[in-house]
Amino acid sequence: MKPALDCPCGGGRYATCCGRWHAGDAAPDAEALMRSRYSAFVLGLSDYLLATWHPDTRPATLDLDESPRAKWVGLKVCSHTAEGDNAHVEFIARYKAGGRAHRLHENSRFLRSDGRWYYVDGVIDEH
Repeated sequence: MKPALDCPCGGGRYATCCGRWHAGDAAPDAEALMRSRYSAFVLGLSDYLLATWHPDTRPATLDLDESPRAKWVGLKVCSHTAEGDNAHVEFIARYKAGGRAHRLHENSRFLRSDGRWYYVDGVIDEH
């Protein structure tokens, strides 16, 4: 899928936003990585999602072709905190699936290793 000019994460132009990280540059912080992972979900970039998932918690495979496929429609970053090589990002991602609107509210944990940030895991807020 060819990305649109605007970045799916809402951070500006794709080429100067998440496109850089998708092309292989290291995201400078956990929030940038989280935004790029959201954009990767929108664009169906499963290889990128697996590559940015910490090896200790990474699944063996990732199938983004569920049917019906979720249509991601918006991202809001609520908070980003970092201390050394550990960070947390709280976000709300909105999507449509099965004819209904949904929201995913997650507190995600990130770890920096060898100069790169990785998604470790997250706690979903069910409320």
